[in-house]
Amino acid sequence: MTRKSLINFIGLAGVADDETPRAQRCGRLFEAPMLLLALWILVEWYLTARGNYPLHWEVVTNWVIWVFFVFETALLCFLVRDKSRYLKSNWINLLIIAVGIPLLLTNHPYAGALRGLRLLLLLGILFEMSSTIRQMLARNHIGLTLFISLIIVVMAGTSMAAIDPAIDTFWDGIWWAWVTVTTVGYGDLVPESPQGKIFGGLLMILGLGLFSLITASFSAFLISREEEEVIEKEAELIEKEKEVVTEEMRALAKLERIEARMENLERCLRQLVEQLPDKRSESGEDSKDS
Repeated sequence: MTRKSLINFIGLAGVADDETPRAQRCGRLFEAPMLLLALWILVEWYLTARGNYPLHWEVVTNWVIWVFFVFETALLCFLVRDKSRYLKSNWINLLIIAVGIPLLLTNHPYAGALRGLRLLLLLGILFEMSSTIRQMLARNHIGLTLFISLIIVVMAGTSMAAIDPAIDTFWDGIWWAWVTVTTVGYGDLVPESPQGKIFGGLLMILGLGLFSLITASFSAFLISREEEEVIEKEAELIEKEKEVVTEEMRALAKLERIEARMENLERCLRQLVEQLPDKRSESGEDSKDS
């Protein structure tokens, strides 16, 4: 199943690429509020679980979020050409709206379950982010670098668990290796034996090199994207300049044709003027003879 068919299946497709520019622009405007909404749902869930969120505020926020869903769905459905396709590919919004009506109107105790349903929005956001992440990992061998780093962490953690008695389990070794490679150094797990300390020092040096390489790869990716944007803008400017030059050449060609026609007209007028005296003299001689 492709990514497009999957997001259509789970009802998080958004506005299709072949829809009107106005609908696509409006759909992009809703992306940031939907991301903030999803983050707020997580925060609200945490506060409610901790018992730090009053019930009346929960009712208010549930209504606000439900109204936002109704507004977004109604507006985008109004702007798109194919309304049936939009509703089918975004059926999760309709489900949230339909389920929310009875739960909110009756202050049902399961109204908070709407948060779990609305958290499906995070899937749509993750799908949108996944394409960027895949593009990032494909550039400059970032994915390969991260994979090699993971292998090093696993091998180093396993080795340290076998070398040093202070590292009891395999998972403790993995945790120690991860903390060491990232140069965080919490200090909760520390090698005690000389061989463990030597191995830890080597891993620290290797970690500095690995993370420098990862940082350089990410920097190269960002710089390459900026270069691509600059090249695209330069290409657009060149195309516009070509269009301007073409229009100027067309205008010059028209002026040259007009000039050539004016010269032909002048030549014809000059010939007519030159023939007029001859005709006058011929008419005068004929009158004398008569």
